[in-house]
Amino acid sequence: MKVTVFGIGYVGLVQAAVLAEVGHEVLCIDVDAAKVERLQQGSIPIYEPGLESLVRDNHQAGRLRFSTDAAEGVRHASLLFIAVGTPPDEDGSADLQYVLAVAQDIARHMDAPKIIVDKSTVPVGTADKVLQRIRQILHERGRDDLCVDVVSNPEFLKEGSAVADCMRPDRIIIGTASADSEDVMRELYAPFNRNREKIIVMDVRSAELTKYAANGMLATKISFMNEIANLAERLGADIEMVRQGIGADPRIGYHFIYAGAGYGGSCFPKDVQALIRTAEGIDFDACLLKAVERRNEAQKTVLFEKIHRHFGGELAGKTFALWGLSFKPNTDDMREAPSRVLMEALWAAGARVQAYDPEAMHEAQRLYGNRDGLSLCGTKEAALKGADALVIVTEWQAFKAPDFDFIKQQLRQPVIFDGRNLFEPRRMERKGILYRSIGR
Repeated sequence: MKVTVFGIGYVGLVQAAVLAEVGHEVLCIDVDAAKVERLQQGSIPIYEPGLESLVRDNHQAGRLRFSTDAAEGVRHASLLFIAVGTPPDEDGSADLQYVLAVAQDIARHMDAPKIIVDKSTVPVGTADKVLQRIRQILHERGRDDLCVDVVSNPEFLKEGSAVADCMRPDRIIIGTASADSEDVMRELYAPFNRNREKIIVMDVRSAELTKYAANGMLATKISFMNEIANLAERLGADIEMVRQGIGADPRIGYHFIYAGAGYGGSCFPKDVQALIRTAEGIDFDACLLKAVERRNEAQKTVLFEKIHRHFGGELAGKTFALWGLSFKPNTDDMREAPSRVLMEALWAAGARVQAYDPEAMHEAQRLYGNRDGLSLCGTKEAALKGADALVIVTEWQAFKAPDFDFIKQQLRQPVIFDGRNLFEPRRMERKGILYRSIGR
C-alpha cells in the first residue's frame, strides 16, 4: 500500500520506518527542510535503538522517502497519517495547531477520496475538528463531492523500545464507524496481526480517549508507588520488598511499580495535563489525575531534599557527580526529566554538577550550553573525580554494576544518592558507602 505520513518526529518516523519495513511505500512529509535533508542523507535526528538502520535500509530500498512538499504527499496516497506534535499549551491543554495545519494542507491539495489517520496524541473530539476543517476547505474549493473519513489510530510506543513495540504491537486500536476505512486499516496492519488478533475496532472518541486513559493509568501506578515509597521510608519499611510483595499479585503485576525520582518524557506529563484540561472543559473535576500530577512534581524534588538534608543545607561550592540525564534509559530525551529539576535546584543552591549520560550529552549541551556550574563528562568515571557525592538519576545498564572501590577513591565522601534503587543497601553498607535511595 501507499502511505503518506505528515510529521517525522518520534512517532511519525518510527511508524513510517516500520510500515516500510513490511513492504508499504511510505512518503514522509515535514516542514523542517533541514530534518528532511538529514534523513535523506541517512542521519536520523533522535536516538532510538534499531531505528537508524531501519530508516537507512528502507530509504536505500526506495520504500521510505522524505519530502517537504505537502502536495506531493497528498498525491502519493489515499491513506494519510497525521503524526505531528501536540505540545502543551500555556494552560496544559494539547495544542492542535499543527494537526489542523496538516488538515488544511490535505484539504487544499485533495483531488480524490482520502482516509485521514490521526496518529498524533489528541484530545477527544479532535477527529471531528479535523473532519470539519477539511470539509470547510473542500466546500470553499467547490469540491463537496470528495469523500473523506478521519480515523483515530493512537500509538502506544515506549521510548527506548519503540521499534519493537511497533513491529510487535500488543494491540492496534482503530477508531472508525466506516466499514471501508476499517478494511483499509486492517489491510495496512495485516503483517502485524498474523499471530493473534490484535486489532480492536471502536468508535472514534473511544479510541481517542483510550490513549490518554492508558498513559493516565501508567502514570497513576508510578505516582502511587512513589507515594507508598515515601510512606515506607518514614515507617521503616523497604519499598523494594513491598514491590515484590504486591507485584506477585497477578491483578497488580510488576510493570510500572518501581519507586523512583518521578516520571518524565514527552508523554506522561503532557497527557495527564491534557486529560485534566479536557475534564475541566466539560466541568468535571479529575481529582485523581490532579493528585497523580502533584505527586510526580513533588517526587522530582526528593533527591535534592535528601542531598540538602545530608549536607545540612551547606551546598554552595560543593560538586556532585550525576549519572543519567535522560528521563529513562535507551533514549536521549530530556523532556520533563527529573535530572533537570535536580540540576537546577543544585545550581540555585550554589553547587556544581559533573554529569554523564550514555546518549543525552548532546541534548544537555543543547539545553544548557556552556552553563556555569555544569561539566559534561565523557565517561561515568570522569564525572566522579573530585565530587562530594554521586547521584544516580537514570537506570542505564552501564550504571548497574560499577566499581564501588573506584567510586570511593574518587569521591570526597563515600555517599551515593540513588533515585532508581539500583543497589542493595546491605551491600553498600559492607562496601563502606553511605547509601540514600528511595523508600528504603
